[in-house]
Amino acid sequence: MAADSIILVTGATGNQGGATARHLLARGQRVRALVRDPDTPAALRLKARGAELARGDLNDPDSLRRAMTGVHGVFSVQALAYEPETLATEIRQGKNVADTAQETGVAHLVYSSVGGAERDTGIDHFESKAAIERHIQALGLPATVLRPVFFMNNLLHYADATENRERVMRLPVDPDRPLQMIAADDIGHFAAEAFDHPADYLGRELEIAGDAPSFSQVAEIYQRVTGVPTRLEPEPITERMFQWFAESGYQADIPTLRRLHPNMLTLEAFLRRHTGPADA
Repeated sequence: MAADSIILVTGATGNQGGATARHLLARGQRVRALVRDPDTPAALRLKARGAELARGDLNDPDSLRRAMTGVHGVFSVQALAYEPETLATEIRQGKNVADTAQETGVAHLVYSSVGGAERDTGIDHFESKAAIERHIQALGLPATVLRPVFFMNNLLHYADATENRERVMRLPVDPDRPLQMIAADDIGHFAAEAFDHPADYLGRELEIAGDAPSFSQVAEIYQRVTGVPTRLEPEPITERMFQWFAESGYQADIPTLRRLHPNMLTLEAFLRRHTGPADA
């Protein structure tokens, strides 16, 4: 990819899009960040880093068409959805991005899906991403599909969740079953790699993870990093996603991924970066 090529990043003020924009900018790539409001603090921080801001909305194909004019590549990610209405919106938005990429002649679409999307999980917010993957494939777009696993970022919810000077993690999980995880920042790394090395990534689907602790180990790591006594209280496993975690789960090849990205964060490294000792 030429140094003056422009990459449009959707979701640029969110976890994945923001990480992708930062990694691309750090590599000297030109980034056009799709934002609904260019005056938000997150958008202005991207602008200060060197990104061009493009006002747009994933529900508005005309705004997408304007934003994609003259770009080489597009990073596509949609907001997480759970309810039928928002799931339908997610699918529509993902298809809008793909359709407009085809119409405007985008050379490389990188779509962030989810680990297991291709495996008929029966999990609603996995199946929505599978539908978008199928649409991209049907269009014959030059694309890379990244399939990130459980986000380490989700666990930051527990950073300040203490009761009587103890952190209690109540989750419907098998405490001893490993669960693959990834930091959003590392998703941005792989997205930037895909744009930088199209010969290695075009036409590929890649499930990505950086660590695989059990939730008993998650509690131990949290306690070690923060110094706050932490324990897991397993709850009944009733939701389909947690059933899938317990039955089969993600299948990323972490050793191979670490050869591609040796600095990928473990959960402990991630928590040390984003939390710290309670008295710090």
